[in-house]
Amino acid sequence: MSTGTDTTPGYPPELDAEAQADEPEVVAGRKSPLRRCIASGKVQDKAGMIRFVVGPDQQVVPDVDETLPGRGLWLTADAGLVEKVLTKGLFAKAARQNVKPVPDLLTLTRRLIRRRALGLIGLARKGGGAIAGFEKVQAALRSGSIGRAGGAGQKSVGLWLEASDGSDDGRTKLHALAQALGVPLVEAFDRSELGAALGRDEAVHAVLAAGPLAQQVRREVARLSALGGTAA
Repeated sequence: MSTGTDTTPGYPPELDAEAQADEPEVVAGRKSPLRRCIASGKVQDKAGMIRFVVGPDQQVVPDVDETLPGRGLWLTADAGLVEKVLTKGLFAKAARQNVKPVPDLLTLTRRLIRRRALGLIGLARKGGGAIAGFEKVQAALRSGSIGRAGGAGQKSVGLWLEASDGSDDGRTKLHALAQALGVPLVEAFDRSELGAALGRDEAVHAVLAAGPLAQQVRREVARLSALGGTAA
């Protein structure tokens, strides 16, 4: 799923449903979520990994949406492993051809994952699965749901978002409510970023409805944190 208007350098915007059909890194069949890391050799769920592909110009680019055509080169989301791949030329070894990563690969990967996460938050807002503002968030955390009580569109709260540059006062007041519900906290984005994603000038407090979008946001934030891009 693409969540932004930008395309990854070197690639057309078309998606390829068969992009990963013949990837040697896929373990236990095409539909399996397991992938083998080209740096560590370990097999794990791709949720904690990043797919890279070789572009037409023989440059390796990050495919954070996992949609670009070509054989995927899977790497565990870990800043140290990215450094290892770059210093030891492991992309070329895995691809079995002379390829080079795009400049500032780690910075670009972080930026694309960050953009993807914010795009997912925007999709949640457009679908009625996100609200912002202290009073609205407080009410949602008290009731455990988003939407009018008893209404057809009522949804359980799945994720609590706090701007990284927000004050401690509001966060402290909401913490006990979120903790009682077992709702995880994400503090990865500043008020301007959250505001843009939620259709506002700024946003300090927000919640997302439980469901696939909230789960995907958590995945992106975890990958970003593992790459040293933010605190989870």
